Amino acid sequence: MDTAKPVAVALDDATVAFRLADGRVYTAVEQARLNVAHGEFVAIVGPTGCGKSTLLNVAAGLLKPASGRVRIFDQPLMGLNREAGYLFQADALFPWKTAIDNVAIGLEIAGAPRALALQRAQGWLTAVGLGAFGNRYPHMLSGGQRKRVGLAQVLIRDPKILLMDEPFGPLDAQTRQIMGNLLLELWNADRKAVLFVTHDLEEAIALADRVVIMSAGPSARIIGDWQVQIPRPRDIFEVRLDKEFHSLHREIWSVLRDEVLKGYAQSSQAAETG
Repeated sequence: MDTAKPVAVALDDATVAFRLADGRVYTAVEQARLNVAHGEFVAIVGPTGCGKSTLLNVAAGLLKPASGRVRIFDQPLMGLNREAGYLFQADALFPWKTAIDNVAIGLEIAGAPRALALQRAQGWLTAVGLGAFGNRYPHMLSGGQRKRVGLAQVLIRDPKILLMDEPFGPLDAQTRQIMGNLLLELWNADRKAVLFVTHDLEEAIALADRVVIMSAGPSARIIGDWQVQIPRPRDIFEVRLDKEFHSLHREIWSVLRDEVLKGYAQSSQAAETG
């Protein structure tokens, strides 16, 4: 990480715990330490249930850590993170609104005149390749097209930080690659801080500047942090042919594999005892 850049998101020994119905406390994430610089793209990978999305929710201000702290541009996070835009795995579009209205609503809520909001929404739809689809409702769009609208819906507010929770998870492999290239193109034009959660190690390496690995839960920890030295700009279709890509994949997978197996074993034990 370039230490000359301001830190956009800092988790300082953040521990996240939940009280269960029987009174016990479940520790999801323990003492997470993570810095994301302004303009840096960081991917988080780990076994199912390890707390990847929990860390995003902490960075968004949706969850308050039981201990430790969260800083946004070196200021303590109090309440919601107003500097961040959050793109979820599930669609967050209003089904009764057209694509252009779904994108414009973020500006309208902020008080922008409707004409201006629609003009800028049209610009963002064009930027994500849907300039001719503004009058279509979500049910008239493919899964990839809905993701494009969702991306425009977040970016129109010009957040300084993007929090992305497996945003391309439900898509087929080809559409995921297309969306990955689109994301990189938009990000490269306006380098925001990105915290990107995925189960897909190949996707993480192809997109990110750094790949962070979490251990299996409970009490999941950040156990690895790798720099991705593959030059930019990148093409998702071609980067997987790079020797550096394969070398890094082998190195990270040697650590991640053990945690994935632990996660599966714990899930099986829980199912048997449940």
